[in-house]
Amino acid sequence: MTQRYLLLALTLALMMPLHAQQQRNMKATVEYLASEELGGRFPESKGDTLASAFLTDQLRSMKLKPILKEKGAKAFFHDFSFSKKNIVSDSTTTYKTHNIVAVLPGKDKQLKNEYIVVGSHYDHLGMGGQGSGSRRPDTLGVHPGADDNASSDAVVLELAKYFKKKGTKRSIIFMFFGAEEQGLVGSKAFVEWMKHESNERINLPKDIKGIVAMVNLDMVGRMRDDAMSVSGTGTSTSFKSLAEQVGEQTGLHISCTPDGYGPSDQASFVAANIPVLYLTTGGHMEYHTPADKPATLNYDGMQQTLTYAQELISRVASMPQTPDFINVPGNGDMKHAKFKVTLGLMPDVTGASTIPGLRADIVVAGKPAHNAGIKSGDIIQEINGKPVKNIEEYMERLAELKAGTVVPVKVLRGNQTIKFQVHLRTDK
Repeated sequence: MTQRYLLLALTLALMMPLHAQQQRNMKATVEYLASEELGGRFPESKGDTLASAFLTDQLRSMKLKPILKEKGAKAFFHDFSFSKKNIVSDSTTTYKTHNIVAVLPGKDKQLKNEYIVVGSHYDHLGMGGQGSGSRRPDTLGVHPGADDNASSDAVVLELAKYFKKKGTKRSIIFMFFGAEEQGLVGSKAFVEWMKHESNERINLPKDIKGIVAMVNLDMVGRMRDDAMSVSGTGTSTSFKSLAEQVGEQTGLHISCTPDGYGPSDQASFVAANIPVLYLTTGGHMEYHTPADKPATLNYDGMQQTLTYAQELISRVASMPQTPDFINVPGNGDMKHAKFKVTLGLMPDVTGASTIPGLRADIVVAGKPAHNAGIKSGDIIQEINGKPVKNIEEYMERLAELKAGTVVPVKVLRGNQTIKFQVHLRTDK
C-alpha cells in the first residue's frame, strides 16, 4: 500500500470516533425535537418554547456570540409576529415567535467583516388539521417533523460545534428560523430587520450588505443512493463547481439547480440579492404527516450530509474574493414557477434514480396523477410524447400544458412501461 493510501486510511480511522459522536448527537437532537412532548413545534406553542430553549442552550454552551444587548437566552432571539386565518372558524390569530441566532466571528483580519448565514427552520405543523399544510388534514395528531426539519437542525448544531473548534476566516451566523411553514415568515423578517440599522444589534454586520452568502438545510434526513440536491448553484460564479467538487470529494451524487427560489428560507435571502446554496435530500411519503418520525431517518446519510456541508461551507468561508451575485430566474422551483396545470406529485429533486426519467416521490391522493393511476415510486419518462430525463425537462413539459386537456404520461414501474391518460386541471 502506498504512503498516500496509508495516510488516507489513518485519517479515516481517526475520524471514525468523531463521526460516531456526531451521529449520536444528531440522533439525540432529532429524537427530542420530534418528540411527542414538543407537539409538532407550532409557533408560540409549548413545543416552540421547549425547542427554542434547547437550541439556545446548545448555542450558549458553545460560547457563540449573541445578537442583542439583552441578557440570557433572549440575547439570541430575533422576535417577530405573524397573523394566520383559521379556515374552519374564519377567525384570525396573531402569533409571536422568533428566530434563534448566534454568531461565530471570523479570524481573518479582512474577511471577518463578511458574514455567511448557515441556517435551518425549527418549526413544524403542530397538530395538523385543516389549513395547516398537513397532507392528512382530516387527521389531528402530532406532526413530529423529524425530517422536516429536526434533521437539519441537528446538522446545523453539529456544524456550529465543528466551526467553533476549527475556526473560520469569514464570520458565520448560525440561525434556526421560526415560522418557515407559515410562508418563510422568520427568514423574511430577519432579512427586513437587517436592511435597517439598529442600535440593539451586536456581533452582526451593520446591514444586509454584510451578508455575502447563505447556506440553508431543509429536510436532509432521508438520503437515498448517496444523492443530494443543491439549489442556488447559479447564484454565484463558483458555486456550481464548488458543490460538484465537494460531492466528488465526499462521494455524493450532487444534483444542481441554478436558481435559489426553492420552497425554503434561502428564498428570502436570494430575493435580497444574496447568493445561496440550499441542501436537501428530497421528499417522501411521510412528508407533512404524523408519520415523519425519528425512526424513519437515515442517520448514516445525515452524517454524509454533515461531512459535505462542513467542506462546502469551509470553502465558501475561505474564498479569497467576495462571492458575486447572479440573478437567476426561478424556473427551477416547484412552488414559484407559474404553471397553468399540476400533476399533483412531488418529484425527486435529488436526481437519485439511475434509470432515465424522473421519479415521483409522492403522488398526492385526489390529484390528476393519482386519479390516472400513477403511483409513488413510478419513474416518469414521457409527458405528452416528449421525453422527461430530469427535473428541468419535467418543468419544461408542465409549462407547455393547458388545463382541461388530457395528456399521455409514460412511466416505468419496476420492469413494466405503462402509459396513463392524465386529465389536467389548474394548479390550485
